[in-house]
Formats: sequence, structure tokens, C-alpha cells
Amino acid sequence: MKKHVKILLLGKSGRLDAMAAALWASSRLDSLYILSEVGNPGLSSHATKVDLGDSADPATVVAYALRVKPDFAVIGPEEPLAAGVVDALAEIGIPSVGPIQQLARIESSKSFTRDLIARYGIGGNPEHCIFHDTRGLRDYLIKLGEFAVKPDGLTGGKGVRVSGDHLHSIEEAHAYCEEIFAAGGLVIVEEKLDGEEFSFQSFCDGHTVVDTIPVQDHKRLLDGDAGPNTGGMGSYTCENHLLPFLTSDDIAQASRINRAVAHALFRETGHPYKGILYGGFMLTRQGLRVIEYNARFGDPEALNILPLLETDFVDICEAIIEGTLDQIDVRFAHKATVCKYVVPEGYPDRPISYQPIVVPVSDDISLRIYQGAVQEDENGNLMLTGSRAIGLVGIGTTLEEAEQIAERAASSIEGPVFHRRDIGTQRLVQSRIDHMDLIRSSSGLQLQAGARTWAKAM
Repeated sequence: MKKHVKILLLGKSGRLDAMAAALWASSRLDSLYILSEVGNPGLSSHATKVDLGDSADPATVVAYALRVKPDFAVIGPEEPLAAGVVDALAEIGIPSVGPIQQLARIESSKSFTRDLIARYGIGGNPEHCIFHDTRGLRDYLIKLGEFAVKPDGLTGGKGVRVSGDHLHSIEEAHAYCEEIFAAGGLVIVEEKLDGEEFSFQSFCDGHTVVDTIPVQDHKRLLDGDAGPNTGGMGSYTCENHLLPFLTSDDIAQASRINRAVAHALFRETGHPYKGILYGGFMLTRQGLRVIEYNARFGDPEALNILPLLETDFVDICEAIIEGTLDQIDVRFAHKATVCKYVVPEGYPDRPISYQPIVVPVSDDISLRIYQGAVQEDENGNLMLTGSRAIGLVGIGTTLEEAEQIAERAASSIEGPVFHRRDIGTQRLVQSRIDHMDLIRSSSGLQLQAGARTWAKAM
């Protein structure tokens, strides 16, 4: 019989609440301690104890871990990974679900990732060039014509600027690059890609890679993919574990790339990658392209994936640490999910803060409510704190059913908030299918398969 375990969970946001809920549901959990920058009631309901602190500061985390003495730690966001928290915990004998700092460069350095994929012949790299200064920059921008400009380091999903959408001239692009150089960063300039993006996350123990379910995130603030980029306004999955514009061959290719990247990281560093390996992909006219890699669960993608997990999450975490993922049967329910994030008015640039909201209580097992950037005041009111506040996840036998559950819940929240109403709707999803139809017009059989997927989902 497997022993009960004490776990330390680090991070913040709705993703952390979803991870806490999945750990809390385990029959093997003895106690769950959370160190977080936020202390919302959602986390408190899924933990033995929640303490406020800087989860990305190695000294703070080590001091806390020495006090609570966990069997292992689980890392939520990217900042602790990039800061070397996993390394610091290992020095005091506490293993983690999350890669060491050197391996976390797969997210914290876009230039490292592009070089790794090229050096090991993995494929999926778009045309790109890495710049340390402005020499040759203007000529390369002119050569590409249409491009994406990416800072090398972490930007919370908001640093990428694309010609036509955010940058309207070579001069604007050049000026943005100069800003990045002035801050001491590198710049990656890539060809602008036309296609449909999706997230594909895998569990990895350093040798075995076990895939989850593809998710499509929606970064733009407003309905119809308008407005500025955000950390993610919502996302969806389908009950057949595809997406309406994907085929099983597309997923098999993404899976091969995730495995190849995990193996390349081991060959490059000599250290096994233990944690979540999250590939951001785009289907284009030229085939599958790697947009980016992340070293942890996505947010909101984790909110879709974890409620469908049928395998004990603690068992998976332990297998990642012990290198025994090949002995675990990882299963997900064949249901659809739609996540819609409720955010403060003015988000992301000038969000309202310290205003109350009311989240109706629900005992509907087809709805998950995950709390992010909120906190209780002295009177027990739930207050906005300036970022994505509440993630509402509908779970249904079809995408249509899941969307309706999420929409009813999101619309019922009272206060100075808003959300994207179109995520998971037939109209928006059909537009993605139509987009891929134009891009892959020569691949009729594949596109028909995608169309059938949507018809079934509805």
C-alpha cells in the first residue's frame, strides 16, 4: 500500500487553485501546504494551510520547506523555475515536480529553445534570427516583411508583438527591439505564421513522456479575437481528445516533438527533465510549427485538463519524481470542457482593484470554479486584486453543453467584471475550422475529419 504524503505547492493564480484541487482530491494526500503570493478562499478550501510569501524566492521557499518538511514540492508557475527554486529545494533533500533552472531555460530563454530545436534536428522551427543588438536587424525585418518580435526572457505571455497586429512599420518594430536591448535582453525575430494555435502539455519524468489533451487558448481580450493580448481569457477541449481543426496525425506529430525536446534536453544538459513539458504549436500551410515551449502547466489550460484527470494526481507527481511514469496508466475522461476567465474592468492595462464581486455558490458537479486574483476583506467580501479573477470551467458530454455551463456561471458573477462570451461557441470554433480550410485547402481529407469532429461535438 502506498504511503500518504505531505506536499508543498508553490505559485499563484487560478492555475494554482486547479492544481490544489487535484492534489486535495487524492486518496493519498496526508497534508497540503501552499506558499503563494495570493491567499484567496479557493486555495484555503483545497489546502491544510496557505501561507503568504514569495514563491519565486529560493531563500523564502527553502525556509518554508524546512518548517513544513514536505515529501516533495509541486511548482505551479514559471517564475520559481527560472529562479532556481527546484535546485534550492534539491539541496535540502526535497524533490520537485518541476525542472531545475538549467532545464527551465526551455521557457525562460526563447533563444535557447530555438537553438536546441535546430541543433538536434527536431523540426518545427520557423525561420528566425537571434539579435544581441541592432546590427543587421533592420535588413532582416525588411527581408521577412511580416514578422513576430519576441523578447528572449519571461514576459507573462504579453511580450510578443506581431507585424500588422501590434507593429505597423519597420520603424515601430525596430524601436520595440531597441527597448528590449536597452533593458539588457536579446531579441528573436521570426517569420509571421498564419494558422491555428494549440497547446499540448505532457508529463515527463526525464525518460518517459505521457501526453495530456490538446487545448486551444484565447489570448485576445475581446470577442472575435479583438483587443490586446492577455495572460489568457479562456480555453476549450473536446470530448474526443482532439480539437475541431486537428487530426490524429497532427497530435501524433506534436507528441513526437515533445518527446524529441525532452530527450534533447537530457542530451544537452545531462539532467532529466521532471515536470510538465508544454509545447505551443501552430498548424500552418508549411505544416506544424513550434511557437514556444513552457516548463509548467498553462493557465488557463490546466483548468481544462485537471478536472478531466481520472488518474490520481499524486501518483503521477510521484512517478515524475521517481522516474516511473511508464508504470502509470494516465487517463482522462472523454468529456468536453470550456474555461472562461472573469477579469476586472480595465484589464489588462488599467484593471480595477479592491472592488467586491459576488460569486454564486454552486453544487453543480459539471462546473468548476477556480479562484485567482481575488482576496477576502475583513468583512468576508471577495475583492478583485487586478488580474484574472475567477476561472469558470464547464464540463459536458459535448462542447456545446460545456460552453453553456461555463457561460451561465461566468454571466452570474456580480461586480465590475467581464469575460469573453464567445469562447467555445459554435460560431468561433467554426471560424477556426474555416481558417484551416483556407490554409490547408490541398488537404481535403484532413479538413473533412476536422469538420466531422465539430459536428459530433455539437
